[in-house]
Amino acid sequence: MGRPKALLPWNGVPLIAYQVAQLQEAGVDDVVVVLGHAADEVRPEVPTGCRVLVNVRYKEGRATSLRAGAGALPDDADPIIVLDVDRPRPAGLLRTLQEAHRGADALITRQVSGGKHGHPIVVAGALLEELRQADDETQGLRGIVDAHRGHLQDLQVDDPTVLVEFNTPEEYEAALAEFGQRREGALD
Repeated sequence: MGRPKALLPWNGVPLIAYQVAQLQEAGVDDVVVVLGHAADEVRPEVPTGCRVLVNVRYKEGRATSLRAGAGALPDDADPIIVLDVDRPRPAGLLRTLQEAHRGADALITRQVSGGKHGHPIVVAGALLEELRQADDETQGLRGIVDAHRGHLQDLQVDDPTVLVEFNTPEEYEAALAEFGQRREGALD
C-alpha cells in the first residue's frame, strides 16, 4: 500500500480509529488492538479505551497476531470478534452479527452477502484456547472455522460492506469511493 493500512483515511479519521470506534459503539467492551508493521507510527492513532499489543513476530504470519490478541483476552471472554483493520465495518453491522451469534447455538458466526463469506467472524469463548494456539500451518482462523463447520452459523445480510477488503491502492480507492465516506442514512 505504500503506507500502513491502519493509517489510511476512512470517514475522516485513520482507519484504526474508525474501526475501534465502531467496535466500541457496537458494544464491544474489551477491544484489543494488535499492531505489527509500523507499530510506532500507528500506536498514536489508536483511540483510548482499548488495549494495544505489539506483535513483534508479525513477519512470521497472520496467525501470530491472532494468537497475541487471543492471549490477551481473559479466559471467560465470550463472544470474541476477530476483525482485520483492512476490513472496515460499521457499528450497526457489528451489532447485528453479535446479536445473531448470541441468539444461536453456534460456535462461530460469519456474515454472508451475495453468496460470499464476509468478515468479521464471531467466535464463542469455548474456542479461545484454539485461537491462542492457531498457526499458519493449519490455516489459522480458517482452520478453526473448518474444524467446526458443524457448529457454524452463516448470517445472510444484504449489505456489500461485509465484503470490503483492500490489499492494493486501487482496491482501497474503490472501497473508499463506495463505502469510506459517511453516506446519508448509512448504518453506523
